Amino acid sequence: MPAHRPLPFDPIERAGQLWAQRIGPSSTMAAVTNVMRVQQILQHAVDGALRPHGLTFARYEALVLLSFSQRHSLPMRVMGDRLQLHPTSVTNIVDRLQGDGLVERTPHPTDGRATIVAITEAGTERLDKATTALTAIEFGLVGLDDRQTEQLTELLTEVRRAAGDFA
Repeated sequence: MPAHRPLPFDPIERAGQLWAQRIGPSSTMAAVTNVMRVQQILQHAVDGALRPHGLTFARYEALVLLSFSQRHSLPMRVMGDRLQLHPTSVTNIVDRLQGDGLVERTPHPTDGRATIVAITEAGTERLDKATTALTAIEFGLVGLDDRQTEQLTELLTEVRRAAGDFA
């Protein structure tokens, strides 16, 4: 549900028409502008679902990653690689999760430079509740059927692949 009154027209469609008249082909501009607006909509929905659980999406993703790992723990470097985040960002996320008692840090058993992060029982409980809240709102992605959601995922994956996000 939007926090504002819906407009009587699609402003991105209108911008596309004006762009086409004044600048040239507008399909790429309209697609990117739509993606950026949808990101705002999804972020608002996800933030709203996670806020009661004291989590941000970045912290939620870190907990999911740890819960999916075989030992429910990973080296911080691996977390950064998998979450595609700078080491400083991972450190900040882990600091906050540890401060809330949701993860624990231990020295790596064979690499003195590395740190292992493990999800705690409290972290697993919080993750389960947050996941229930997110799935209840379909992560904010409304208006698409299952086939369309799969198509959207495929299309966005191709953009990420072309940009070098993964091999």
